Amino acid sequence: MTDTERVQEYQDNGSEGDIGQFVGRIPGALTRHRWLVIATGSIVALTTIAVVLRLPNRYTSEATLFSVQQQVPERYVVSTTTADVSQDLDTIAQEIFSRPLLLGIIDEFNLYAKQKARLTPEQLVELARRDVTVQQLKSRANGFKLSFVAETPQLAQMVTSKLTTTFIEQNLKTRADQATTTTTFLREQLETAKSQLAEQEQRLREYKMQYLGELPEQQQGNLGILTGLQNQLDNVMSNRNHAQQQRLYLESLLSEHRRRPRHVEVTAVTADSPALTPLEAAQRDLLALQRERRRLLMSYTAQHPDVLKKDQEIREQQTVLDDLKGSDPAHSSTNVAASDASPNDEFNVAVAQLKSQLQANTLEIENLAKKEQSLRGEIDQYRSRLNLTPVREQQLTSLQRDYDLLRQHYGDLLKKEQESQMATNLEKRQEGHRFRLADPPNLPTRPSSPKRLLISLIGLAAGVLLGGALAVLIEARNSSFRSVDEVSRRLALPLVVGIPLSLTPVEESARSRRMTFEWVAGCVVFLAVSTAEYYLYLHQ
Repeated sequence: MTDTERVQEYQDNGSEGDIGQFVGRIPGALTRHRWLVIATGSIVALTTIAVVLRLPNRYTSEATLFSVQQQVPERYVVSTTTADVSQDLDTIAQEIFSRPLLLGIIDEFNLYAKQKARLTPEQLVELARRDVTVQQLKSRANGFKLSFVAETPQLAQMVTSKLTTTFIEQNLKTRADQATTTTTFLREQLETAKSQLAEQEQRLREYKMQYLGELPEQQQGNLGILTGLQNQLDNVMSNRNHAQQQRLYLESLLSEHRRRPRHVEVTAVTADSPALTPLEAAQRDLLALQRERRRLLMSYTAQHPDVLKKDQEIREQQTVLDDLKGSDPAHSSTNVAASDASPNDEFNVAVAQLKSQLQANTLEIENLAKKEQSLRGEIDQYRSRLNLTPVREQQLTSLQRDYDLLRQHYGDLLKKEQESQMATNLEKRQEGHRFRLADPPNLPTRPSSPKRLLISLIGLAAGVLLGGALAVLIEARNSSFRSVDEVSRRLALPLVVGIPLSLTPVEESARSRRMTFEWVAGCVVFLAVSTAEYYLYLHQ
């Protein structure tokens, strides 16, 4: 292979060989520039330690709280709050992180005294929010931990105690307010339901008063009254027909007496008359009216319109009966006088009696006609009531259904309002669901931050990495040959002669002294860095 071909092959494989060669030279570069790596790492580590030692200490005080169920079983008093611990925690944490509360704590304990001169209140509140931590415990679902970070242990403990007390008080206040709000809402709804129930009850009462006598529960009474009225109508019609027959009979007798001579004996004209006297008929009608009134009182009160109407009819019939009774003595005296009179006088007396009976019969017929008309009106009225009963029943059912629903709704609200009132009293007595302090705020003995040892170790690692990067960078900028392969690759020529490294005794001695110095210096640096790290470990 000629030199030209070797150069061409080197150029073809140059890029891949350079990358592999560079990676292979990194361990040698770190070894050759080991002092650069050691010095850079040590300087960075010691600088980091010096800076970390100047950082102020921060102490964290922690308190643990647990959720405690209400003292009275829920079978007796149902709680008005259904939120779980996480929801309560979120709600109260928002209130603890509120701006007024945190500003009050900052002013009370004089927090962030150095920052107050250059920070606004909103920025101070943000600092306080970063220092406050509320975290739910993983081991217990009903517990959480509250902590605060401050510059001194005592300040951290006092602020944590204040936050814990505020947390518990705020939880009690929140639950009491929620229970009170629930009770107030239920009371308002109860008043509304009570008003609606009273309106519906008044509407139902007015409907029953408006359609009194047509209601479904009065149907049987109306049927009984209608039957009684029908019987009375039949009796009145029978009596009227009988009275009309009697009238025809009396008129025929009166006509016959007028055609007869006056000396004919007439004393027994009406002796065999089968008809009732007007007085007896009036008494019979009065008794029928009184029986009808007693029948009405079995279904209605004395102030019912039908009963009052029947009382008026009884009074009118009593008046007719009194009039008839007043006319009887005159008739009796006429009959007695007629027994001692002459035949003509007896004839006149008989005619007068017939006329009197005919007049009483006419009055009876008129009364019976009025009675028949009145009974027919009442019958029509009760028939109308019976016909309207299904309609009233449907309307009344709708009103009654609405009334029952409102009454049931009112009863449910009343029960809930009473339960809510008991729950409110329970919350006010602080016997409901609440948070209890399990571990009071501790007084920290060691600072929680900064983590000086961790920061210094990170600084040492960063320094070593920085030194290694500088060593690799210096090696990359060095164009000298470090091996035979580099010469062959770079020049693309075969190596003919190799000269081994040969040191003089003076150079050997110098080399030994340098190696010893490096070991001693390395140990010193290692001890210095280790001592500084150990110091941080003791004082972190």
